[in-house]
Amino acid sequence: MLVSLLCLLPALAGLVAFWLPPGPRVRRLLPAVGAVHFLLSVLAWNEPSGGGWLGLDALGRVFLAITSLVFLATSVYAVSYLREEPAGLQPDMGGEDPFSNAKESVFVGCLLLFLASMTLVCVSRHLTLLWVAIEATTLASAPLIYFHRHRRSLEATWKYLLVCSVGIGLALLGNFLLVLAAARGASGGAEVLWLDGLAQGPELDPHWLRLAFILLVVGYGTKMGLVPLHTWLPDTHSEAPSVVSALLSGALLNCAFLGILRAVQICAGAGQAAFAQQVLVGFGLLSMAVAALFLLNSKDTKRMLAYSSVEHMGILALGIGLGGAGVFFALFHAVNHSLCKAAMFLVAGTFLSTFRTRLVARLGGAIHTLPVAGGLWVAGFVALSGTPPFGLFLSELGVLRAGLQVNPWIAAAFLVSLATAFVGMARVVLTVALGPPVLAPPVRESWGKSLPPLALLALALLLGLSVPAWLAEGLRQAAALVGVS
Repeated sequence: MLVSLLCLLPALAGLVAFWLPPGPRVRRLLPAVGAVHFLLSVLAWNEPSGGGWLGLDALGRVFLAITSLVFLATSVYAVSYLREEPAGLQPDMGGEDPFSNAKESVFVGCLLLFLASMTLVCVSRHLTLLWVAIEATTLASAPLIYFHRHRRSLEATWKYLLVCSVGIGLALLGNFLLVLAAARGASGGAEVLWLDGLAQGPELDPHWLRLAFILLVVGYGTKMGLVPLHTWLPDTHSEAPSVVSALLSGALLNCAFLGILRAVQICAGAGQAAFAQQVLVGFGLLSMAVAALFLLNSKDTKRMLAYSSVEHMGILALGIGLGGAGVFFALFHAVNHSLCKAAMFLVAGTFLSTFRTRLVARLGGAIHTLPVAGGLWVAGFVALSGTPPFGLFLSELGVLRAGLQVNPWIAAAFLVSLATAFVGMARVVLTVALGPPVLAPPVRESWGKSLPPLALLALALLLGLSVPAWLAEGLRQAAALVGVS
């Protein structure tokens, strides 16, 4: 009942939002639903997995909690964003007023449907339903990317739909091959698509299973942002409203990651964990290396954050591929990355609304012009770069130790990519924060826009100082469920 309510609440609220007139009422619907959804997610932390199509296991609980928390923070920010932003664009972008013709209501409705679809990903107990839910996240979020209604946002939306549709098509083919692996094996059925039927793993045909896993990794990896089908990420993040970018990086990428973890579970049950790990190590290192190179030449704040997301998704894949303690720290990294990256995108949105540009060459002195946002910008960079005492330091250190135990060359490549990414991000962040001021201070800052990223970064800091026992135990259970050692 509780699991169904988690999906139905934002879905029904989203449908109601479409019929509400633009204004304070429809805006306040976002944090109200976000708060109730987060409360239900907390209550569902100890919910038994159950049977049937919907249920929560250890993995689902972790990613549901991340999704709900990030949505709650961004929904509070969105109230101020929708109230204060005339267009959220620099003058030369040529957008039209996004609030005419009830676009505000459509924006709120799509955000709530986006939450509903991501929740469905977390609670799905069947791989076909999981596939449907991940495809639904694409359909619900596409109108959000096109919110500003100008040429570049239209191009980014089409690229998002096209690339992600190719990926989701490959993932569907992977599901078909899983059924074929079951049919060619001793079981001869499609029960493998049920997460409760993983016990039949040893009866799967290994050749078809390996091919299915590759297709699932490439398919869901497209939505996750793994190289080489990561190309939608920079364009989408640079053109979408910052509220949407925060949800895409802080919540949506985790949903695709969960799809890959479900495939890993099946491979582990069939005795093909070593193969799955090798594939993920390759994708992880490649994604980190490519993202680091692009970060060296970043000229746009939001594109920089998008490539940073590609890098961190590579860390997640690498941690799972290394196995052992690497799985635990990869899941811990997912929690910390979501908090920090969502906060950074929200701060980038504040910069965009103040300076009317994302270009690094036209930004500067943010820490003087916007002391709170500028300070959060620097703090977010410190957190994302894996500097103590933030939680990302612990997770990256854990993945590094796992790499040293498996292969020192993997650990070396990991460190080189991290160092390269650090240099690229430092150049952009410090130029924006400490460069010559573009606007004369002071500029009035909205606490509605400052508190959400502040809260998210504070949580990331607390996780670096002390990991709560309930969270550590939940992550251990989730890591054990993945099944790789």
